[in-house]
Amino acid sequence: MNAVFARLAPRTLRGRLALVALTTATLLMVILTVVFNTVVRRHLQHTADDELRTRAAAVATTVDTSGPTVRVLESTNDRLLDANVWIYSGSRLLEQPPSGAAPLTRVADALAAHGGRRCVTAGRHGPVRLCAQPVAGPQSAATVVTALDLSPYRSSADALLLGSLALDGVMLVCTYALTRLAVARALRPVRTMTDQATQWSAVASEERFGAMNRPVELALLGTSLDALLDRIRAVLRHERQLTGELSHELRTPLSRIIAELDWWQARPRPAEDTRATHAVIADAAQSMRTICDTLLNEARDGVPGAPGTGTGTAEVLPALRRLVAADPDVPVRLTVVVDAEDPRLEAGVPPALLERIVSPLLANAFRYARTGVAVHACRATDGHGGVRIDITDDGPGVPAEFTGDLFQPGRRADPGDGHGGAGLGLPLARRLARSVGGEVGHDGRHTPGARFVVSLPAG
Repeated sequence: MNAVFARLAPRTLRGRLALVALTTATLLMVILTVVFNTVVRRHLQHTADDELRTRAAAVATTVDTSGPTVRVLESTNDRLLDANVWIYSGSRLLEQPPSGAAPLTRVADALAAHGGRRCVTAGRHGPVRLCAQPVAGPQSAATVVTALDLSPYRSSADALLLGSLALDGVMLVCTYALTRLAVARALRPVRTMTDQATQWSAVASEERFGAMNRPVELALLGTSLDALLDRIRAVLRHERQLTGELSHELRTPLSRIIAELDWWQARPRPAEDTRATHAVIADAAQSMRTICDTLLNEARDGVPGAPGTGTGTAEVLPALRRLVAADPDVPVRLTVVVDAEDPRLEAGVPPALLERIVSPLLANAFRYARTGVAVHACRATDGHGGVRIDITDDGPGVPAEFTGDLFQPGRRADPGDGHGGAGLGLPLARRLARSVGGEVGHDGRHTPGARFVVSLPAG
């Protein structure tokens, strides 16, 4: 049954609202029609009773109850006695209509025997109303019963019922049509918002629903949709940033794999060299897996309710030396110095995350240094007991006019300098450091060359 109703129900909101309005109006019309016709019928019956009592009072003037017996006096208008009138002395019938229908006479006899003022409706072929009117006297009493055909009254009531039903039908048709028109007009801004939403781009467009003049309800809806668009835009931007960071970080181990395969395919190699190539490829693949796990876990930590990657500690000096040794892009001409004031210095971050923070800074230093790169780790002197890592090179340094955009994604000081890069390494390093309570900054006072400072919590 529910499935049948579901198929018959309108599929549009306008149709459903119009159906609800029509159903409500129908129920209201039925109630009003029933009440109205009930009141009309009762009013017509009271009118008939009043007429019967008036006639009975007129007939009572012809009844003499002053003596020991009841007498019916001669009247100048004998038609009163011909119009369905019965006169009783007690229960004895004195006068009756000339036609004297037996069923009505029996009803009149019952009314006279019962006594008092009373009205009943009788009649097999048509409704007839009978009312009894007692006539009291000093020595005797009589009862006058009058009858009235209710057919004209019932015809008027039926005509009123048909008229009210016809009016109800017209009103329901008008209600349905006007409701559909009103709902269609009210939903026109929703259609406009739908068309606008299909045209806008959640990422590129800056237009929003809340900036337009709309009714209060639609303004609230527009505000909610604007917040949803902003969240979608942030998610898409985050996904695009994560994709760029993954491609940036995976480029170095992938280059190692390609270089080893090219070298191995150039000419036949002995088994020992083949095993060495396999080892390098396996190490690069493991590095790619670590990069993916680290960046994906960090991205997951930014989602509310997602499980975190957990805390850990990393020995700073071994991690830095491992990074320098594994980087295939270190030019032979460079002198790389890696040291620490304490060989046992530990940072309060997982080893893989420490490598991902420092790796982009080392790559930049190796790319722009002229003769040497220095990596120095020590305890921070800011009073918080953290770890500080300085990466210094003797290259051209960072132009003063570019320092404000140094950590903006996709920005490079000189895109045509002949060095590869997408401008994502420094922003990634800072974001990862801040995710564990650290920081990555540029020391603008250092000259010549460039110095980047990594601050991390102590282990």
